[in-house]
Amino acid sequence: MTRSRIQEGGAQALGAIWTGSGTNFTVFSTSATKVEICLFDAAGESELERLALPEYTDGYWHGFIPEVGPGSVYGLRVHGPYDPANGYRFNPNKLLLDPYARGHIGDLKWAPECFGYTLGHKDEDLSFDERDSAPFVPKCVVVDPQFDWHGAPRTRHVPWDQTIIYEAHVRGFTKLHPQVPEHERGTYRGLAAPEVISYLKSLGVTSVELLPIHTFVNESHLLERGLSNYWGYNSIGFFAPDPRYASAKDQTLREFKEMVARFHEAGLEVLLDVVYNHTAEGNERGPTLSFRGIDNRTYYRLLPDNQRYYINDTGTGNTLNLSHPPVIQMVMDSLRYWVTELHVDGFRFDLGTVLARELYGFDNQSGFLKAVNQDPVLRTVKLIAEPWDCGPGGYQVGSFPPGWSEWNDRFRDVVRDFWKGSAHAGELAPRLCASGDMFNVYGRRPSASINFVTAHDGFTLHDLVSYNSKHNEANGDENRDGPDDNRSWNCGAEGPTDDPGINALRERQIRNFLATLLLSQGTPMMVAGDEALRTQQGNNNAYCQDTPISWVRWDVDERARAMTEFVRKLTALRHRHAILRRNRFLTGEFDEELEVRDLTWINATGKPMQEEEWKDERMQCFGMLIDGRARLTGLPQRGLESTMLIILNGYHDLVEFTLPEDGPSAKWHRLIDTNIPDLNDESTFKPGEVYGVTGRSLLLFELKG
Repeated sequence: MTRSRIQEGGAQALGAIWTGSGTNFTVFSTSATKVEICLFDAAGESELERLALPEYTDGYWHGFIPEVGPGSVYGLRVHGPYDPANGYRFNPNKLLLDPYARGHIGDLKWAPECFGYTLGHKDEDLSFDERDSAPFVPKCVVVDPQFDWHGAPRTRHVPWDQTIIYEAHVRGFTKLHPQVPEHERGTYRGLAAPEVISYLKSLGVTSVELLPIHTFVNESHLLERGLSNYWGYNSIGFFAPDPRYASAKDQTLREFKEMVARFHEAGLEVLLDVVYNHTAEGNERGPTLSFRGIDNRTYYRLLPDNQRYYINDTGTGNTLNLSHPPVIQMVMDSLRYWVTELHVDGFRFDLGTVLARELYGFDNQSGFLKAVNQDPVLRTVKLIAEPWDCGPGGYQVGSFPPGWSEWNDRFRDVVRDFWKGSAHAGELAPRLCASGDMFNVYGRRPSASINFVTAHDGFTLHDLVSYNSKHNEANGDENRDGPDDNRSWNCGAEGPTDDPGINALRERQIRNFLATLLLSQGTPMMVAGDEALRTQQGNNNAYCQDTPISWVRWDVDERARAMTEFVRKLTALRHRHAILRRNRFLTGEFDEELEVRDLTWINATGKPMQEEEWKDERMQCFGMLIDGRARLTGLPQRGLESTMLIILNGYHDLVEFTLPEDGPSAKWHRLIDTNIPDLNDESTFKPGEVYGVTGRSLLLFELKG
């Protein structure tokens, strides 16, 4: 009898693991009857060999193939029942991606063969398609995990209270960068260019949050319009960096690691925006590319009373089943892999509420959250939730457990409203204090509130002050896509204008937004290009625009350069003055031990705000006095920080503001006035002096003496 080329192998690690003499393959599926490894040529075009995994242990199919090493291209074919009405969708005619593949090759070419059922059949998705999908689907690649990190630490830990997040897109950030070699623009290597890293460092940001770089696919309806999924929230693999962002696709993994290493050398963190809530396979009418054909009933949440259909808490057609242990294991393995092997410093979880859903709804002690919070690796990195989804009870801002930070859309909405004149002091004050009304529980810190005014979805900061309405015609959906409620104000003209008064007001409003963001308690998050007045021409849903609409421009004018310098000034102030980024919530309560109040809200007379003023909807000018003598920890010791005064005037006209009293030798040093963009001096003012606060402007003073 001829000995088989494949051996039993082991089930200790999932995916394709190269051992030095061959590759061990392990695939999870409880309902499959056979799992085959299909080996292809280097281009992924011709199937060379098909080998069935010989062993099945505790739900894991496994085998070892000698002499298969890094660079080998493969896919899966999984046999089992085809009974969609009961949730089974096995079809061995469909070549599948290994969920644990560390590398991918090729693009999805949309064709009827990609579907497990026959398109146009009278039985719809209950029908069975016998055509081979291999010529049309991406394949997996065995990778060499070796990389010389030159002794660099696994992560680049920036303390939360010092963190300033900068949300960026790998392609869009350098696609137009003139100092990056053309073939490297829009790639991991381009992002790691010295000129790019130097710019990031000069901004004063500490942590770059990259939009999804897990492998993803372009939806067919976008390709038909000549568009693509630019943002990348359509994942099909959770272990492989997408090769579309590599300057040399066969070096994708190495390029990503080199990028992380260069960031760490510069003292910058790398955070990843991750999409573990759904996959690119869509609903029951979607293609069979991976999870659906491997174990549909395990990987996805199905309607309990009709398992033909998918629960759609994500708005994308399907929802990953994070209540099932092997799915939790896959996500946990993925997260640990990105930290331990690729050295990333944290994650932002898209539609994070989905990850904490059990069968009965959201639970901040869900199996997944418990698994993450006890994990010795993951508890050391930054964990950020987008705390909402599309399902019932999906809005959960403030509900995630200690150890997590959360996007705070309440900050975004109220700050936008205040600066266009539709919110008052009583609404804004809690947002300036890291939203303690939502986050100050269980010992959570102000950093739990991720403050932002803009994000990848929605208007840019420039467009927020330039458009009242969305202008998404370029998306090919007749301007129907994207939200209509933007809380924006065009300052008097829709879109570009030559009116100097309107343009001056717009720039002041942008400075107001930036100053509010970077001087508030909590963790600020900026969006790439906002510091340089990047515009999307009013498009508030540029998810499909891999075009100059989305790309950061570097050939900017003097106005944009001045705004960038203003951002540098703000970040420098935030780093210099720890009182602007306290690690304890400001409460305004009197500390009897130290005889000091950490926070006092004052009105335009320089006196403490009264209860009736908080309820006055016309109260749009007020001050935030933060006392540097307040304790920094639980110990009864006075702080040694500067005392700072922030004055915010959301009213449309000038307000005479009396600077609060202090000792006879004290003086207020003006650090910021958003009405004076090129302010370079630190003019001093006496306590009790009246300062004319321009309509719609913000000031920052430091008390000295």
